[in-house]
Amino acid sequence: MHFINVGQGDCTFIAANGVTMLVDCGEEEVSGYVVSYLRKLGVGRLDHVIATHPHSDHMGGMYRIIDVFDVGDVIIPHIPDEQMPDTLFYERFIDSCEANNVTIKEAAVGQTVDIGSAKAEIVAPDGSFYEDINNYSVSFVLTHGDVRCLFTGDAEAESEAAMLQGGRLGKMTIYKAGHHGSAYSSTEELIDVIRPKISVISCGRENSYGHPARSTLKRLTEVSDKVLRTDVDGTVTAESDGREIKISSGRKAA
Repeated sequence: MHFINVGQGDCTFIAANGVTMLVDCGEEEVSGYVVSYLRKLGVGRLDHVIATHPHSDHMGGMYRIIDVFDVGDVIIPHIPDEQMPDTLFYERFIDSCEANNVTIKEAAVGQTVDIGSAKAEIVAPDGSFYEDINNYSVSFVLTHGDVRCLFTGDAEAESEAAMLQGGRLGKMTIYKAGHHGSAYSSTEELIDVIRPKISVISCGRENSYGHPARSTLKRLTEVSDKVLRTDVDGTVTAESDGREIKISSGRKAA
């Protein structure tokens, strides 16, 4: 797993046994950096792409990713038509998928995606109506042997509560902190259940949102052995054999 430093945004690359997945890609202006990073890893095909929700800091440059790489399928959340944002980056994303014959699938709780010896199970969104689009974020548990990792996009308290009610969580090895460490995510209720050994926060240096929030950092540091931040530590990588996990960081800005 590569938690790629894309500034104030999100981008994670996952690979196992030659099968690849990209989760979000950051803003359009960092898409060239993401493409270069993946190419240096030798990536030519992305078997699966998850676009967690239609905000530009998560998928502003997704159309460029679709145009450059051989992509198998893209998973997106179902969002009611009346709430779907009318944005150029999203229109370009849809157009690129059509032009490159990329299958778009809507996420469903319980759906699984095989990534070699690892498996991703969708745990949100659950089909409920939410006022805030962040709560429609595609969230999933990645399992590789004894290692379990939770990714929640920008999901906030409402969606986290639905995940807990769904009963698919439990203790996690790694938690990709929701919404860049926002005070409205990583609730006490969620952290009490998942109790991650390692937490990773993706956020930009001196960002205007105040991410990560002090309250969130406090909750995470109380349970995690390590709390890593892309604004401080750069790109964070995690390598697992299914039993143990090795963490390293690049301390290099996007």
